[in-house]
Amino acid sequence: MKLLSQTHAEVQAERLAIFARDCLIDEARLSPKPGLVDSRGNGAHHDLSLDLMERSAHSLTPTFLLLARHSWQRPADMALRETVGRLGREGEHQMMTATDGVNTHRGAIWALGLLVSAAAMLNGNASAQQIAEHAALLARLPDCAAPKVFSKGLKATHQYKVPGAREEAQQAFPHVMKLALPQLLRSRANGAGESEARIDALMAIMTSLSDTCVLSRAGMTGLNAMRQGAQAVLLAGGSSCTAGRAALAHLDAQMLALNASPGGAADLLAATLFLDRVSQPSSDSF
Repeated sequence: MKLLSQTHAEVQAERLAIFARDCLIDEARLSPKPGLVDSRGNGAHHDLSLDLMERSAHSLTPTFLLLARHSWQRPADMALRETVGRLGREGEHQMMTATDGVNTHRGAIWALGLLVSAAAMLNGNASAQQIAEHAALLARLPDCAAPKVFSKGLKATHQYKVPGAREEAQQAFPHVMKLALPQLLRSRANGAGESEARIDALMAIMTSLSDTCVLSRAGMTGLNAMRQGAQAVLLAGGSSCTAGRAALAHLDAQMLALNASPGGAADLLAATLFLDRVSQPSSDSF
């Protein structure tokens, strides 16, 4: 590991950590999100709240900072992969302590942790595509120290024979790079407000993602409803127009009726916001 002083490297590491934390908070507060915790309420969850999500995000700031420090200008090798895995598991423990045992951001630790590390590997100054590709290099390496845990998400990938969060990262986040980021930029260019553009980016993810959170709670019925409903929002013109908002409200009602919450899509939206922010030249003035 390169030693960091309070110079460019340390400032950039702190910047990446703060960006990651803020993107988790921005995602949690964004409203209205179908079936998800947002500024309106708890969505389809009984054990989550906006306050809990924000507390969780703050608890992860030290983890993101350590990931950035340890990854600074490092190559994607087994040593770094195992360090990233260890720090991620320690961060998960800190998160669970802060939330009294509630899993708020386990998937986000994986996605954002890899992206923070990848950005640091690239000196904190790279394009979204470069960061996603370096995150994929790390994700493809085995972590020999990782415990063999059969999570709900992993059970869903096996039961329904679909790719999960691991495959998304190993493929350089295609739902972020090919769907969400282009939609975010397109909606902004078309005059949507920032909140509406972010909702549209979430919809773009939901049109295609095999969201294991939805599959675990509502099976293929829930997944199909999510995908078709999100597509309807975008086909209606997005969340900034009347028809799009009506389609979004319909999707929200469907998700609540099915007790389905697209947590995987929410994690990827936070990843989208991070890549959008960190790859902007203006962000260096933070």
